[in-house]
Amino acid sequence: MFALPFFRRDQPVLKGEKVALRVPLPGDHREWSTLRGESRAFLERWEPRWTPDELERSAWRHRIGRYREDYAQGTAVALFIFERSSGKLAGGITLGNIRHGVAQSGHIGYWIGERYAGKGLMTDAVKVLAGFAFDTLKLHRIEAACIPDNIRSIRVLEKAGFQREGLLRSYLRINGAWQDHYLYARIADDPPASATKG
Repeated sequence: MFALPFFRRDQPVLKGEKVALRVPLPGDHREWSTLRGESRAFLERWEPRWTPDELERSAWRHRIGRYREDYAQGTAVALFIFERSSGKLAGGITLGNIRHGVAQSGHIGYWIGERYAGKGLMTDAVKVLAGFAFDTLKLHRIEAACIPDNIRSIRVLEKAGFQREGLLRSYLRINGAWQDHYLYARIADDPPASATKG
């Protein structure tokens, strides 16, 4: 079981310089659906195809239930990203596919609202979550994948200390089409992100 008091109101859970990360709560639906809705055109080309009820409360309840189940099973930790200066929801980040034993690894995925892009929030969030993965969960390796022409995402990962390891052909079905992805990874004993690329 994870060591933090998730799914209670002890929030925020994790803090960076610019962001605070905590688990999504049922009452977050309105702020989440508003941010996702206004950012739809910005997000869709990088995500799995949205369902017709993507932003509805019923789909939200299902999503929250899945987050709780994954957390209880120790396979994923889903967090919302809040801008510390305003307290507003800015995006989301997940550490998923968590494996222990000989693998000791996980995979990071993330999204950010269009109005918060380019402010360094996601780089800070990735660094904070990487610290949690290595220090609290004792993982050895965390991975992330991004579409080769997603320059913003590549910049985030490289600033957060991830190294490109290769190309995964036809890796994920994004917005209705199979897409190649670059594979990035960071290892627990890699130099801190501040000692790599600024």
